[in-house]
Amino acid sequence: MKAIVYTEYGSPDVLKLQEVAKPAPAEYEVLVRIHATSVTTGDVNARGFLFVPSGFGFLPRLMFGLRKPKKNILGLELSGEVEAVGKEVRLFKKGDQVFGISGEKFGSYAEYACMAEDDALMIKPMNLTYEEAAVLPFGATTALYFLRDLGKIQSGQKILVHGASGGVECFN
Repeated sequence: MKAIVYTEYGSPDVLKLQEVAKPAPAEYEVLVRIHATSVTTGDVNARGFLFVPSGFGFLPRLMFGLRKPKKNILGLELSGEVEAVGKEVRLFKKGDQVFGISGEKFGSYAEYACMAEDDALMIKPMNLTYEEAAVLPFGATTALYFLRDLGKIQSGQKILVHGASGGVECFN
């Protein structure tokens, strides 16, 4: 399969289209044929540490790899179709249209990715295109955390959403 791979940190020039082995799902995983993905600040940061405060560069390198990346395929968000399921998978079947976020696993800058059945993966609403579904999880899960967990927003309260500020909106 084809994937966008990086083997060193740096600018977008370190990204290369390469042929890599197609993954096979483990017993609790699904294999997703990716139709759409996104580029998030998480991907950019993992590639070049662009948004890391001065003096903190060592910490992300411990996470992602000191001298070179531990994981060579970036990409957090995806949407696509389930191509195969592991023998213990119960929530998804071949042909399901899905979308989700891979979290620290990355891997969606490829034709295929495996995700655990209990990862942040769900059935794609039929009224969304693959492209629309692929860009939802990063901003949505970030907003959910800030609104529900930190902001303690309750039913009946109102918020003002300022759009066009990127994948993670500004809330007042």
